[in-house]
Amino acid sequence: MNSGEYECFCMVADYHTLILIQNADEMRKLTRDTIIDYLAVGLDPKRVTIFRQSDVSAHTELAWIFDTLVTVPYLMRAHAYKDAEAHGKEVNAGTFNYPVLMASDILLYSPDVVPVGQDQKQHIEYARDIAGKFNNVFGDTFKLPKEFIMKEVAVVPGIDGRKMSKSYGNTIPLFASDEEIEKAVMSIVTDSGKDIPENVYAIHKLLRSEEDLKGIYAEHKGKYKALKEILIQDLKDFIGPMREKREWLERDDNLIQSVIKEGAEKAKAIADAKLLEVKKKIGVI
Repeated sequence: MNSGEYECFCMVADYHTLILIQNADEMRKLTRDTIIDYLAVGLDPKRVTIFRQSDVSAHTELAWIFDTLVTVPYLMRAHAYKDAEAHGKEVNAGTFNYPVLMASDILLYSPDVVPVGQDQKQHIEYARDIAGKFNNVFGDTFKLPKEFIMKEVAVVPGIDGRKMSKSYGNTIPLFASDEEIEKAVMSIVTDSGKDIPENVYAIHKLLRSEEDLKGIYAEHKGKYKALKEILIQDLKDFIGPMREKREWLERDDNLIQSVIKEGAEKAKAIADAKLLEVKKKIGVI
């Protein structure tokens, strides 16, 4: 999948983030950093709409309308809620209703597909269910979106073999310095009883084809240090240009503000039109 095949929308989910981040300065920094990250990895704001969730009030307004259709037992099936409950965490209403706001985020833009990782598939199912329920009650209004999961990155492996996650502390940062790359790769958990270090190979597959890796891993059979050093160089070659671009973007505040303004205008026009249609269907206008 590439941005040339679809009209793409990339949202900074700042309202979702409120369930975890409740500090204004930190929120502003995280939001700006995310937009810079999008640009640094190659998203072109002339071809992709990049916007902040909080700039489009239709998201939260539609979420309330959806809240009147979904039931508590239905939301209790959500993985995030069940996981929090299992760990004895106190769950705020934002976490509980997270799937409803996400459904609003998705359905306002009438998407055909939503690119996600395997662990996000349930959220697309929620969006599809909620769209279907609204359509059944008020008439055909929303498309039923499908998840788009790229098999090769459905689950990105971390340096310990589990799913890569900041909460597990097993990541290789996307804009890591050379020193951070070296430290992370050398920390990859390996099983000394095997010819091929599986966790090293799993990460390496994200950067090279298996055809390329076949010869490399055969030549360095059992040589874990050498294979890690090759992975380190491949990661430096991949991350280095993005890191340099990000450093340049960080200094151009005018560009960042322009992307935010233009993205908000485009997203708002589309979302407001869909919300107007919804409000007519439910009879409030």
